[in-house]
Amino acid sequence: MKNEMLAMILAGGKGTRLGKLTQNIAKPAVPFGGRYRIIDFTLSNCVNSGIKNIGVITQYQPIVLNDHIGNGASWGLDWINSGVTILQPYSNNEGSKWFEGTAHAIYQNIDYIDRINPEYLLVLSGDHIYKMDYEDMLEQHKQNQADLTVAVIDVDPKEASRFGIMNTDENNRIIEFEEKPAHPKSNHASMGIYIFTWPRLRNVLVNSFKKDVEMNDFGKNVIPFYIQSGDNVFAYNYAGYWKDVGTIDSLWRANMEFLDRESQLDLHDQNWRIYSKNPIAPPQFITAKAQVKNAMIVDGCFVSGQVEHSILSANVQVKEGAKIFDSIIMPGATIGKDVIIKRAIIGENAIIGDGAVIDGTAEIAVVGNGEVMGVTLDED
Repeated sequence: MKNEMLAMILAGGKGTRLGKLTQNIAKPAVPFGGRYRIIDFTLSNCVNSGIKNIGVITQYQPIVLNDHIGNGASWGLDWINSGVTILQPYSNNEGSKWFEGTAHAIYQNIDYIDRINPEYLLVLSGDHIYKMDYEDMLEQHKQNQADLTVAVIDVDPKEASRFGIMNTDENNRIIEFEEKPAHPKSNHASMGIYIFTWPRLRNVLVNSFKKDVEMNDFGKNVIPFYIQSGDNVFAYNYAGYWKDVGTIDSLWRANMEFLDRESQLDLHDQNWRIYSKNPIAPPQFITAKAQVKNAMIVDGCFVSGQVEHSILSANVQVKEGAKIFDSIIMPGATIGKDVIIKRAIIGENAIIGDGAVIDGTAEIAVVGNGEVMGVTLDED
């Protein structure tokens, strides 16, 4: 039986630009917005778009990510004729199967894709914050009789040289792809979201790897090949909220936007919910001594200090006299007495000792997952 569209989420990246925050977890598993992990947005987009089968390709430090996704129950993917499958590198008689690029990761999982037998393949990144209806993108793909559709977003022309740029004709057909051009011809930036007509992509990948033709990466190899071969390659224009949170600065800014009541990313939209696997925790407890202003404080938190314009994730402790401004405190972190934190990201289960000062005024300060700073905390 042929299924219409299968989603494949590329979630194996190291996220080296996030430094300490990804030393022991994959970037898509990094906590975000108090209640979520980054991959929740892509998974929820799939579910809200009616996609029932999803493959998640992992490679780097996958344990936390695997545990978070589980059997997909948190996204309603544990029913008959639906499911989420974790796809990790493996070895066989031919040797190791480490993924060498985005397209190579798809090639290595052809057997899985063939089992689903989709007509179309949706390839996604697991490390962006956005809401998108992939069904609308698929309808445009069909109308254009496209072999490949690439989602694009218009960026500031001054920033265009940082992206893969898609140059299009008057019919929105992509006629040229430029990878981070010094002098961009347009500002149509690739979002790393692709819909392929699967039989064509399968044929391209199998023949290329059989002939030892380099076809490891979608941006560097596959898209230029399609354009040069005369395939129907079209752009899908997206104008909504989209953030690449691949750097400390972008991760911090995107989190802070959650506190903006006029943010484009509405997490209270009942028609397009963002789902996640959240731990069972008691209600937050805010003592009489606490001062809270314009902050997000989720379940399991204990607050006896001052918290302003900040996000406290699940099970965070903020002890008496502590002051937190413009910061993100990730799950399980403990903030000691009289600590001062400004413009910082505090990693999961980190411990900040009494009286410590973390000042990111000049540059966003980062404390890694499980890192201990300052003196040993007294047990209360």
